[in-house]
Amino acid sequence: MIDLDYLDFLENILTENRKNKFLKVLENRTNHFTIAVEDIFQMHNASAVMRSCEVFGIQELNVIEQRYGKSIDKEIAMGAQKWVDINAFDSVSNCIETLKNKGYQIIATTPHENDCLLDDFDISKPSALFFGTERDGLSDEILQKADGFLKIPMVGFTESLNISVSAAIIIQNLTNRLRNSTIDWHLSEEEILIKRLAWAKNSIKDIKRIEARYYADKVL
Repeated sequence: MIDLDYLDFLENILTENRKNKFLKVLENRTNHFTIAVEDIFQMHNASAVMRSCEVFGIQELNVIEQRYGKSIDKEIAMGAQKWVDINAFDSVSNCIETLKNKGYQIIATTPHENDCLLDDFDISKPSALFFGTERDGLSDEILQKADGFLKIPMVGFTESLNISVSAAIIIQNLTNRLRNSTIDWHLSEEEILIKRLAWAKNSIKDIKRIEARYYADKVL
């Protein structure tokens, strides 16, 4: 349950421009699609994927790290980590089970005999889009548990793209189609309040001191 008084207290510290920017961005945020990356060896690619999520309005990025366990590259992310929710998982099975329980179908982004071309992908169903390593692609476990397969049409000699490029192309295509559809893809009112609070806290320096002052004054 959101403490609306606390939210109001924090937002009164922010400028009107900042608060209006939050509302404008949240109008275009969605959890209809979510992105998952598996064991990305070059962490700057995972950071670039996160940046694409932020730019195109995907609110959550799921990171599976069974082998490398690296942190997000803040320089590449360019602040996106403040605005995108990062869900970390130590196993594929845990990630897939969590996303399925949230109502997502699991979509593997990889060439496959039963794959679907990007422009033909059905955007009506909430989907978790999985991207694999630069070297090995997605693991067999994900491929076996996937509900569907998606690929970018290519007409050149090269058969693959860097993961960050692939993610940017797919995310831009699907979110653009989503916003031009009649699908109810927006965040709920509760989700918007949660993000307003989180973003306000991320925007205020010395937030711990200010938070302590708020609760101290509330007790008096």
